[in-house]
This record gives sequence, structure tokens and C-alpha cells, in this order.
Amino acid sequence: MTLYPVLLIVHLLAAFLFVGTVAFEVLFLEPVHRRLPADVRKALGSQLGPRVRSVVPWAVVVLYLAGLGLAWQHRGALAAPAASSFGILLSIKIALAASVLIHVVCALALARRRRLTGAAQGRLHLSVFCHMIAIVVLAKAMFYVTW
Repeated sequence: MTLYPVLLIVHLLAAFLFVGTVAFEVLFLEPVHRRLPADVRKALGSQLGPRVRSVVPWAVVVLYLAGLGLAWQHRGALAAPAASSFGILLSIKIALAASVLIHVVCALALARRRRLTGAAQGRLHLSVFCHMIAIVVLAKAMFYVTW
């Protein structure tokens, strides 16, 4: 059995967890959070925050390691990305994924220094969410869009 299907499934499951978490935060939690009383916000944050911080980093690690394994399988297309629509779309997807990783690292660094404000967190979440929508679309487009 080839490793590619295993990497693909692991990558998809990790992406599902990461993208789902960010989507939930951007589309549901942040808009509702603003309308909750301060004590409820504090209680929610104290319960939800540690859980997210204990699960999501592992999902990100698995997501990127599996992504590297998948990229290795397409190293021929990545060696000359401009030679095919697949190579171009995969390169854009990888660039967006690198940008998401930079966002995550910046958010973690700001949080450790206690400088991650609610506004900055909201902007980071929205940016990552938009990146991930583009990544998901590109993931499908790579195999179905040609020119």
C-alpha cells in the first residue's frame, strides 16, 4: 500500500479540525461573544480557551507534517511549478499554507507575551479563515481546473 492515501486522509482530518475550529470561532463564537455579559465571556473563555490550546496545536503539527509528505509526492510538479496549472495552483496553496503558519506562530508569540488583544485575535482569525477558504478551493481546483 502506498503512503499517499494515508497522508491524504490524515491531512484532511487535521484540516477538518483546524478549519472547523477557526470557522466556528469566526462565524459563531466571536459575533456571539461580543453580546454576552462579561462574566459569561470570562467563564466561556476560561473553559474553551485551554481546550482549544491543547488540541489545535497538535492538529496544526499533523496538518503540516502530512502536507509536507503530500508535497513530496508532487515534487516533480513543484520543481517546475509554472509548467502546469496543477503546479501553479499547488504552489499558491503552499504559499497560503505558509502564511497561515506564520499567522499561527505570530498569534502564539503574542499570546505568550500577553499582547494578543481581542481585536488582534479577531483580525488574525478572519485572515486565517479567508486563507483557509482559498486553500480548500485550491485543493479541489488543482485536480479539476486546467489551462
